[in-house]
Amino acid sequence: MSKVLPGPPARAVSRSAPRVDRCRGAATLIRRVDAAALTFATLALLATAVLAAVPPGAEARTPSTIGPAAGAGAPPAVASAKAKTTVGGGAVAGTPLSKLTAPGAEARLTSTGLAIPPAAAPAKVQAVIRAGNKIAKTPYKWGGGHALLEDSGYDCSGSVSYALRKARLMTASLASTGFMSWGRRGPGRWITIRANAGHAYMIVAGLRFDTSASKVTGTRWSAQMRSSRGYVATHPPGL
Repeated sequence: MSKVLPGPPARAVSRSAPRVDRCRGAATLIRRVDAAALTFATLALLATAVLAAVPPGAEARTPSTIGPAAGAGAPPAVASAKAKTTVGGGAVAGTPLSKLTAPGAEARLTSTGLAIPPAAAPAKVQAVIRAGNKIAKTPYKWGGGHALLEDSGYDCSGSVSYALRKARLMTASLASTGFMSWGRRGPGRWITIRANAGHAYMIVAGLRFDTSASKVTGTRWSAQMRSSRGYVATHPPGL
């Protein structure tokens, strides 16, 4: 009977290491999938927020068109003044106000409270409007514009006198009572002065030049008319 000699003990094959490597690989894959899912969810939330910010039916705009829609004008202070309110009369950007004219026969009121004379108006009328712009926002000062043409403030008749004198339509300032008999009686085609014993203002190419307007808007120019009841209307000859 043959005898079996003992050999070296058999070593157990370790399978734990490959199992660990497979586990680590699976964990890495799961983390990548989770990161991709998180990124996708974040992008989806951002897209939802952007869509929610756009009103239904709103037209998408490129960065070059952001701003007022084409043809949209500045909202007027009052509905009746809408047609006479503008931001520049469609002139080339950078043109100084002193050089601007508005198309047609009516003056336009800018968003800053100054007036643009109409292109169809005579040179004297345009000069009155440009002179009125120079003092449109100066303070009210009782007696201002009478002793001094260039003053720190102007009262009602002093304001009217300043604009007319600068346009060389009169040579000396008048009180409101003086305007009641000045020039030609009745409304003028381009300029109408309305005066009584206590107040004077004028209408030039469709805009009112009046110290009472500045108490409301900060400028003597206004597209809103006031009642002419109790006033005498006069105008410069030929205008």
